[in-house]
Amino acid sequence: MAETPVLEAVARAGAGKGAARSARREGLVPGVIYGGKEAPQSINVKFNELLKHLKAGRFLSTLLNVKVDGKNNRVICRGVQRDVVKDLPTHVDFLRLAETSRIKLFIPVEFVNREASPGLKRGGVLTIVRQEVELFVTAGNIPDHIEIDLSGTNINDTLHISNVTLPKGVSPTITDRDFVIANIQAPSGLRSEDNEGEEEAEEAEEA
Repeated sequence: MAETPVLEAVARAGAGKGAARSARREGLVPGVIYGGKEAPQSINVKFNELLKHLKAGRFLSTLLNVKVDGKNNRVICRGVQRDVVKDLPTHVDFLRLAETSRIKLFIPVEFVNREASPGLKRGGVLTIVRQEVELFVTAGNIPDHIEIDLSGTNINDTLHISNVTLPKGVSPTITDRDFVIANIQAPSGLRSEDNEGEEEAEEAEEA
């Protein structure tokens, strides 16, 4: 199961614009955690910590553990309000998740058995189109990664999502096409030889 990033927070006693402005003056970003059949909870998170998570990318599709005064909250971000001038976060909304909640997350792709690929042994180059794939997963059972087996792959082979054996309960968010994840391309030297061979064949036909 994938490790969940932790974001520390503290409960915010006051509500309304006054309490929010006070939090911002102290270097905090006001927010709220809602859903999960519990009452909404007002929180404050450290500005620098939140900014670090935002800069890491894909914040809206990353499962988080927001610890409020030490209490774990499995959440996913549902919105970040930003200052219209500085483009910095001014408020953040989190949705609580149950173990059975279905969510969309980007899961890393790992390639295994490279040594069993005839194409790579010949000098082929593995060109990765997608380092991560967006998938529907269950919050209580999120895979660390998905694997693509390169055994038996040759030069000019293309690897699609259909070539991946996904864990139980996991499915791609893109369903209208068999999208490409990677391919094995010929090395430049081999491409040159192929081109020369084609040219010689064309000259022979012309002769």
